[in-house]
Amino acid sequence: MTTNVRWTGWHLTGFTLNFLTMLSMIAIMWAALLYAKPAANLAGVEQIAQRIFYVHLGCWFATLAGYIMSIVGSVAYLFSRYLNWDRVTQSSIELGALFATAGTITGAIWAKPTWNTYWTWDPRLTTTTITVLIYVAYLLFRNGIENRRTRALFGTIYALVASFSLPLTYYSARWFRSIHPIIWDGANEEAQGSFEIGVTMGHTLTITMIGFCLLYSALMIQRMRQLRMEDSVAELREELE
Repeated sequence: MTTNVRWTGWHLTGFTLNFLTMLSMIAIMWAALLYAKPAANLAGVEQIAQRIFYVHLGCWFATLAGYIMSIVGSVAYLFSRYLNWDRVTQSSIELGALFATAGTITGAIWAKPTWNTYWTWDPRLTTTTITVLIYVAYLLFRNGIENRRTRALFGTIYALVASFSLPLTYYSARWFRSIHPIIWDGANEEAQGSFEIGVTMGHTLTITMIGFCLLYSALMIQRMRQLRMEDSVAELREELE
């Protein structure tokens, strides 16, 4: 027995996005490990650990993309009351928490040879922790609300309020004394393990930014589809009861 599967535009778009994401991940590994030249002011273990910088920053690119998209989804839901926008918000925050965890872990690996410790309550790390916990709380609180529309409205308002923590996290290394490096838009004389971005490093960062944003987009679409199916199953269960 054979089954004919008809490809729609969404299927083709999803397949293309997944394929491009796979290629971008390969490109990131190649660029980070082979293409990017060593940092001029680092040596030894710090030079080796610096290679994880690209994955570390890529995770935070994806985190930021997720949190910004949660703002878009929240605003769109307030105006349209279309549940797909709430699914955009939920899936984006879930992925933001996932990528933030990966960013924290890779940052700790990089920090050990640079700061001689995996963790320190530096202003950037502290504000980042607060922001991540705020968004994790979003997931915990919304799961305690049974009514679908009430859950969506709560999630929308919470996500918009939580977004005010993002500028604090971004500017914390500029506003307060911090040992965390500043890569763009300024410098930090107190930063430890900082380095100037050369040409090949800049190219690698561009590849990383594009690749991790593609990864976030591919995962977000898949998670949205899963959430839509969960809602459909819940509606059918209510009708049967």
